[in-house]
Amino acid sequence: MLSIAAYQYSGIMFETIVGQGAVNQLARDKVAGKLAPSLLFAGPPASGKGSAALELARVLSCEQANAPEDCVCTSCARHRALADPDTLLLGSRPFYAEIAASAAAFQRDTAAGRTLFIRAIRKLLARFSPDLWEEDAKFNKISAYLVALEEDIDALNLAKTEAALKKRVDSILKNALKLESEGMSDLIPIAQIRRAAYWSHLAPSGRRKFLLLENADRMQEGARNSLLKLLEEPPASLTVVLTSAREGTLLPTILSRLRPYRFVQRPPELEAQVIQSLFREESAKGIGAYLDSFLPVSAESLQPLAAFLAASIALKTVRLLRRAGRPLPEELVALGKISAPIAENAGLGRPGTDAKTVIAKVVDGAGGFELRSLFLRFLSSLLALVSESAAGELTHTPNIGRDIWRKYTGEAANAVGTYNQSPALALERLMSALPSELARSFGV
Repeated sequence: MLSIAAYQYSGIMFETIVGQGAVNQLARDKVAGKLAPSLLFAGPPASGKGSAALELARVLSCEQANAPEDCVCTSCARHRALADPDTLLLGSRPFYAEIAASAAAFQRDTAAGRTLFIRAIRKLLARFSPDLWEEDAKFNKISAYLVALEEDIDALNLAKTEAALKKRVDSILKNALKLESEGMSDLIPIAQIRRAAYWSHLAPSGRRKFLLLENADRMQEGARNSLLKLLEEPPASLTVVLTSAREGTLLPTILSRLRPYRFVQRPPELEAQVIQSLFREESAKGIGAYLDSFLPVSAESLQPLAAFLAASIALKTVRLLRRAGRPLPEELVALGKISAPIAENAGLGRPGTDAKTVIAKVVDGAGGFELRSLFLRFLSSLLALVSESAAGELTHTPNIGRDIWRKYTGEAANAVGTYNQSPALALERLMSALPSELARSFGV
């Protein structure tokens, strides 16, 4: 079996980020004084990019020259508690799954899991810094969740019985789910980039400032331009780190101003050891799949729901084409043949054409999409089925259909993730409008 120690950097920085050669280079650049002001940590989800960025923030502000992992200086203590005033975190990620997994570890071993659990909560709370939300009307609506989470964290130390501890953990999970669902946008808003840029130009209280943008490929159009201005002329006291699993979608002008560090998918044996080390549990799953198992609705249940919607849209489009006397495109027929059995085998029944009825079944099956990140996964499953139906079809019809699917799913994602529209309304619009546009593209 592979040893975690075999993957660790031989020095004393980044020792907790295992299996990633990128942190070796990062440590060498730091020691040599060659660290660029703006960096890109690129690689697959759950590969340690965010953890490496937070460790870099600690290293850069440490009061000791060699920044040992176990340093007890005031600055390092603040970083471990994610309470450093010179660090600002932006960007969406699946916070709830990590919080729930950490809660389970905490309840198995309260002594070892306490820091992990509280740190997971603070990763979410950090996204609601007043420096990012000043004068934002939405902040008032979610402030109750912020207060409740802070109170629950304080109360963890006062819980004397197992029942009292469980009550606080359950309250944290409930409020964290609400905060992520109602407070987080999938796309980083332009207003937050502008506020982060203003914050970046203020003098640091310590050695330097650190700005982290996770999943930086998910930005509003105007936010990209605002970020580019900051990267073109960053303050001398600022380090910026962007993380992304899709670096190819970042603007070339942004990429050109970042020094890249590549993170990779770790071997299964090492991922299992990471899970055991962090969460105190044996698991043969990869880290991403392990965290997914703590979602309120399983990721696997989304594909049949996506198949039910895809088959229903295909059926509605077929009826429009037949009514107009038009031939049925091969890709549309294939979509129905692929999707309908998946939905029926999952007990969802045959596809329908009434938007409200179909969407009600989808939304109910997904637990109301209480976590917005599940809605995005649902849309990805929908597009995957569309792509599968078109693959291998010998047809001279251009891929207009897939382009239309991308257009409407993109609008649905934006409506829910950015403008906080309910998933039900976004999907009703998709099912109401998409069949007509598909039919038009096929000659109706």
